[in-house]
Amino acid sequence: MVSPPRSYTFDTWLNFTIVIDFPPPRHNPRSPSNGADGFSRSLLPSYITTIYRATTLTETIHSHKRNDPSVNWSPSSAMSCEDTQGLLIGWCRQAVRFVLPVECLACGAALTTDPVPFFCAMCWHTVRPLQQPACVRCDQPFVSPAATAYSPNHHCQDCQSRPPVFERAWTLFPYLPPLQEAICSFKYRGKHTLAKPLARLMISALPQGIDADVIIPVPLHPVRLRAREFNQSLLLADQLSRHLAKPVSATNLIRTAATDPQTTLSRQERLRNLRNAFKIRRPQELVGKRILLVDDVYTTGTTLNECAKTLRHADTGPVYALTLARTIDTALVPDRLLAERAREPLSSIGI
Repeated sequence: MVSPPRSYTFDTWLNFTIVIDFPPPRHNPRSPSNGADGFSRSLLPSYITTIYRATTLTETIHSHKRNDPSVNWSPSSAMSCEDTQGLLIGWCRQAVRFVLPVECLACGAALTTDPVPFFCAMCWHTVRPLQQPACVRCDQPFVSPAATAYSPNHHCQDCQSRPPVFERAWTLFPYLPPLQEAICSFKYRGKHTLAKPLARLMISALPQGIDADVIIPVPLHPVRLRAREFNQSLLLADQLSRHLAKPVSATNLIRTAATDPQTTLSRQERLRNLRNAFKIRRPQELVGKRILLVDDVYTTGTTLNECAKTLRHADTGPVYALTLARTIDTALVPDRLLAERAREPLSSIGI
């Protein structure tokens, strides 16, 4: 069982509370806590721990102690003190930027303000959702609008030849810069403060009709979770659950095989890599439930399909999938490519 994070509270002269979260102790591989199946119970993904460890400093500054009799509480004093806290936080951020300048990860411009961490507003506003006609099963965009002109329920070739186990997948944005840099920084460079902006982006493009009983993030293997220290899919699912008012099941679907990274593998290699890689710990909790799987990037759909297969073996209801982005043929977004090369001489791009 994962030890809960230890938190210590300090009161400051401004009468607000700072909670400092200490992670649970590292797992000892030689500990007898490993189960009979070889899967470490101490390394199971912890919903609370993951959320705590991904909480930013500004989120750990809590409001005044309303129940403290020593504080003369009133709406006017609350607003003034909160304004003071905001000013102090802003000054600290500006001071840090003065000493250690922050640049936009997409264009390199110096950031004086960052409504989205590590990205300037101009670059972030270039992120646009996929709007092409798409497969009604996996949401793969079609090159030509004629694909659905006379057949609105048209399936792509992959779904016709190998129908996926999930009922429907929604993929919202193309996996292209600057969103690509944001997701890579989020996953691989520890910039977990991007979790909320990316989740807001996902929520802003949610299609109509998404309904489920339980939201399940695609799990990480405990070894990878220990190295990354958070599950990016869980952080997205947490924000999504707040918006949809649906519960998150974060520890029922687990990854039991430490597979190779999927990013460099072909479709067939992905299928072999993920075979029997997932397991349901408490199948009785999911019987008959409609499941919404959440992940960050849709490449071939192999991971989502294997998760859906495992869930369906537990007699769940229909399984749906939602991803923030998908890898895509760049020919489908010529306006984006043109915009990215706008700084180049016109002669170099054939105009």
